[in-house]
Amino acid sequence: MTQAPSGEDSLIARYFKPLATDPGAFGLVDDAAAIPAGGDDLVVNTDAIVEGVHYLPDDPPDTIARKALRVNLSDLAAKGAVPAGFLLTLALRQKDETWLAAFAGGLGEDAATFGCPLLGGDTVSTPGPVMISVTAWGRVPRGRMVHRFGARPGDRVMVTGTIGDAALGLRVLQGRAEAGVLDADAAAREMLIGRYRVPQPRSALATAVRDYATASMDVSDGLAGDLTKLCAASSASADIALSYVPISSAAAKLIAEGVVQLETLISGGDDYEILCTVPAAQCEAFRTAAVAAGIAVTDIGAIVEGTQAPRFLDGQGRPVRLKRLSYSHF
Repeated sequence: MTQAPSGEDSLIARYFKPLATDPGAFGLVDDAAAIPAGGDDLVVNTDAIVEGVHYLPDDPPDTIARKALRVNLSDLAAKGAVPAGFLLTLALRQKDETWLAAFAGGLGEDAATFGCPLLGGDTVSTPGPVMISVTAWGRVPRGRMVHRFGARPGDRVMVTGTIGDAALGLRVLQGRAEAGVLDADAAAREMLIGRYRVPQPRSALATAVRDYATASMDVSDGLAGDLTKLCAASSASADIALSYVPISSAAAKLIAEGVVQLETLISGGDDYEILCTVPAAQCEAFRTAAVAAGIAVTDIGAIVEGTQAPRFLDGQGRPVRLKRLSYSHF
């Protein structure tokens, strides 16, 4: 007698087996995957997103899937790694076919776009909020992963993209004052919301990070707090010019209207930009590589001697005391 597949097995077969395109995934019929290492190092990272904490319950399911994968790809890019594959753990309250179809669709598109196939994982039920956990693998040439530590006095502090948009996008979705100010600017609203819901991992810059950066990490909990972590790991400090921190036109408008302060932008989470340090003599080459990759990079300051917390300086070079450095889960 043929045994009917379990609910979990049928869910996996229907929505996620089509995404397991790497031969090492074995069509998701085994308990593990195999990834040939070759002469490279495998870089592994994991991040989870939780309903009501990292995304809103009514966010579109395809954007939830994209965020779950992309926050991990952001980590890999900051290490100089090229994506190789990922595992997915999905904890659901119920089996909602419409939600799952949209979730799997978004996940599959991003897996193909970023060359990071699904290799396996697990699905479970939960009485609590939905939780999606991704463990991603990337490849770097042997011994070439870029660490948080390694920044040296004299290195320039570089950051990609713009800072604070995702934090503002969340505030817009929450109906806070930012939403009212931007009520007549649909493009700005959608840009900020998009930055919150669908991060843009800087995967195209991974090789340049590997070639030129002395230390690197992605900005997930806030620029100020994450720079503090990088400096602590490197046993160094930094001087940052707040006026050089790159912000979008939408963020600049909100600051000009007095709705938010720059502190909100540099301490907010979910930017998923790359923060790295580059020797001064290598900065031009790094910028050239970034231009070729289509990614904006900005020099915002320098690594300096000392073990004190980084200093954030106003236009007159005076230290600004920040009330908060970053988003905290606890």
